[in-house]
Amino acid sequence: MALRMVQKRFMSSAFQRFCYNLSGFNKYGLMRDDLLYENEDVIEALRRLPQNLVDERNYRILRATQLSITKSILPKNEWMSLENDVLYLTPYVNEVIKEKEEAYTWNKNH
Repeated sequence: MALRMVQKRFMSSAFQRFCYNLSGFNKYGLMRDDLLYENEDVIEALRRLPQNLVDERNYRILRATQLSITKSILPKNEWMSLENDVLYLTPYVNEVIKEKEEAYTWNKNH
């Protein structure tokens, strides 16, 4: 039984890594949160994000744009790996959504 759990976990992480590498955005040095569609929740989350993280995000996006224009990718040692890809913006987006839901509930009840 323990062997099955290990195999399932390994296959799951191996499949995750395969899909992550297949997506292609990591070859430009982008993180998953760099690809979020900028709706009003994401824009508010970006406003709340510390300035150094905003600067790093802007740099990654500009670099990826430049690479796309020149039809090239980063050297393999500079690709973003699944282990280094941190969801830096998602907690802020979730916080904004939760605040909106609380405000809606409050306004609905009062």
